[in-house]
Amino acid sequence: MLSWATVKQYRSGDNPARWRGHLDKILPKPSKVQTTKHHPALPYEEIADFISLLRQQEGVAARCLEFTILTAARTNESIGATWDEINLDSKVWTIPAMRMKAGKEHRVALSDKSIDLLKQMKASQLNEYVFTSGKKNLSNMAMLALLKRMNRKDITAHGFRSSFRDWAAESTSYPNELLEKCLAHTIKNESEAAYRRGDLLEKRFRVMNDWAKYCETKRGLVGNVTPLRVGSFN
Repeated sequence: MLSWATVKQYRSGDNPARWRGHLDKILPKPSKVQTTKHHPALPYEEIADFISLLRQQEGVAARCLEFTILTAARTNESIGATWDEINLDSKVWTIPAMRMKAGKEHRVALSDKSIDLLKQMKASQLNEYVFTSGKKNLSNMAMLALLKRMNRKDITAHGFRSSFRDWAAESTSYPNELLEKCLAHTIKNESEAAYRRGDLLEKRFRVMNDWAKYCETKRGLVGNVTPLRVGSFN
């Protein structure tokens, strides 16, 4: 605000609140004192049981939450999804930059199970939105309300992104950069980001199909561990 006031000529002189070359000399870095609050997440080992219960729930919110889980998307990305972003033939969901946290267009590799779900929604399409409530898209509270009805106040819809990430890290050998692309995370290192211009879409299809299969694999059954893909991406 002080910088803005200077530009607008409401004040003059140095900004007493500036960080670089001023307060950074006497105060600790924000990362050292700021507490990070994580979204409550479901342990990935319990995902298949949860999906089974979720499919017993009626309503668009339940289908939207399942889609959110299968795509590892952010809740606002799923809720705001429109049919013109979806290509059922190429199995790609292209989210425009204005709807992405990083402000960059993101292509989502859709698993076969995600496509099946989308085809179900397409059969009852009402408007431009994939997941709609009347004339508008779902409220950003719809999935939270659904979780409460399922007596799962201990988790959040956004937390399923962590469930996906934990599964991938502990049960597969997919490389970190591939998983970060699946989650649409930005590369903080500017030099590294300059060289990574591809989005690894074809490889991400394999990740998301493996995740979808795992989401239907009950604990304790034979084959409930995702096989390691050693040497897949040398």
